[in-house]
Amino acid sequence: MTYQYSFKDCLARAERITWRVEDLIGGDKTLDFSKPFMPESFARVVDLDFLSADEKRTLNQIRGNTYLAMFGLIEEFILPFVMDHAGPLIVKPMTAGDDYQARAYLEFAAEEAKHIHLFRRFREEFTNGFGTRCDVIGPPEAVGKVVLAKPALSVSLLVLMIEWMSQRHFMDSMKDDQTLDPQFKSLLLHHWMEEHQHAQLDALMTLAIAEKLDAAAINAGIDGFWELGTFFDEGLKQQTAFDLDALERATGRKLGDPERARFLEQQHQANRWTYLGSGLTHPRFIDVIEQIAPARRAEFEVAAPVFS
Repeated sequence: MTYQYSFKDCLARAERITWRVEDLIGGDKTLDFSKPFMPESFARVVDLDFLSADEKRTLNQIRGNTYLAMFGLIEEFILPFVMDHAGPLIVKPMTAGDDYQARAYLEFAAEEAKHIHLFRRFREEFTNGFGTRCDVIGPPEAVGKVVLAKPALSVSLLVLMIEWMSQRHFMDSMKDDQTLDPQFKSLLLHHWMEEHQHAQLDALMTLAIAEKLDAAAINAGIDGFWELGTFFDEGLKQQTAFDLDALERATGRKLGDPERARFLEQQHQANRWTYLGSGLTHPRFIDVIEQIAPARRAEFEVAAPVFS
């Protein structure tokens, strides 16, 4: 199993990227609630014709808060997973190349810890400015317990999907969108910068894990990945209901039953694309599946439309 870059390459690129959370939010750097936070390709509010323009913008911002919460939750199980893989490299004498791998993993973990703080600070700013309670799924510890109970390959594939997903979010949907709040867009830009290295590093990690497994264990790892996908899809269904409740609280308007049903169906699908489909269909993710289990690539391609 091969890839076009090394742990040394990932470390070198990571060390060239430096930013602080304090540079992105706080003080005079505040969220502009007169603007949308999420691109329409993810928010999918335009077709909800029973909402006014102001209500659509409010829903878009609620979806922005959900994005902050989801990634904050995700980062909290990625961090211990990466540290688990860094640990064995640190406690034993290092062979040639282990030093770069260990340092790359530790840099990865440090950046994930920074991202947890980043999303937490933006959520604090959102809560202070939005003024209405927005519930989110969790808590992160409970989600992490479910995720980390799966085989290492299952978790690594989930993390890899998430990393490539975040790349698509910025490059395909946010980079050229001039209508979005500048601070929220800055969050996504700086997150993207570091996640690009993480996606490459996690591809190397996934291949390293798979190399030590036989075919049965690889298949079990992929099965575990799909189980995690189902787990998160159920969570997204619950989150969609929370978003609807938040919208009704924020606008003071109770939607009728037909409108609620349409909202829940359409917004659940929007969440599916944002947090599952946009990663499942990324060519770099599929490339890793092709390398570790070519016979199972087709099931990923068949499943993709479900999450589009």
